[in-house]
Amino acid sequence: MTYPIVLDDVTKDFGGAPVLSGISLTINPGETVAVMGPSGSGKSTLLHCMSGVLTPTHGTVSFGTEHLSHLPDKKRSHLRLHNFGFVFQDGQLLPELTNLENIALPAMLNGVSRSKANKRAQHLLDQLGLGELATRRPAQVSGGQAQRVAIARALAIEPAIIFADEPTGALDQSTGHEVMQLLTSLVSQSGSTLIMVTHDVQVANWMNRRVEIRDGIIHDDRQLGGAR
Repeated sequence: MTYPIVLDDVTKDFGGAPVLSGISLTINPGETVAVMGPSGSGKSTLLHCMSGVLTPTHGTVSFGTEHLSHLPDKKRSHLRLHNFGFVFQDGQLLPELTNLENIALPAMLNGVSRSKANKRAQHLLDQLGLGELATRRPAQVSGGQAQRVAIARALAIEPAIIFADEPTGALDQSTGHEVMQLLTSLVSQSGSTLIMVTHDVQVANWMNRRVEIRDGIIHDDRQLGGAR
């Protein structure tokens, strides 16, 4: 079962300077949300606070009955491991592991047996059209293929929420379109919530909601049609 992410009056300061100022926001299960804004607006900081990577200076971030902002580091890490998937701009795959091993690792860290984790990883690779690349390492595939592996890794634990930070930022337009098509399709099938930071309006249009951040506050919050 999944829950909404609820932010209540979240402020985040760095060195005494506010990056986020009094953000209140609810993202419901199954939503796909683009977080947009100019460079330095606070959108990545917002994503990191929502996912429990950063702790707000003031305010609360809740997932179900848990206040992420109040949890000890160990419990917060445990909650992320079991409920959240992450996709980054550069993939951040482990270079010494094969593509299949990279995908299987989060499930194994969740207590899934190696054989079951590998089976799930191979299934995801097949869905993404990368089945024949299972035994290759990240350096042996293209940027677009590596990002698809990163998407599969995020989905390996069947997470409640996927957090994506500029997942197409390092890709050309055609490859980025392909990656977004695959990502939104798989998220729709799984029922996960998708929260994605992007500067690209065309990428944002794949989502069903757009939240725009400017100078650390919510400037706009609107529903979109989505391209799915």
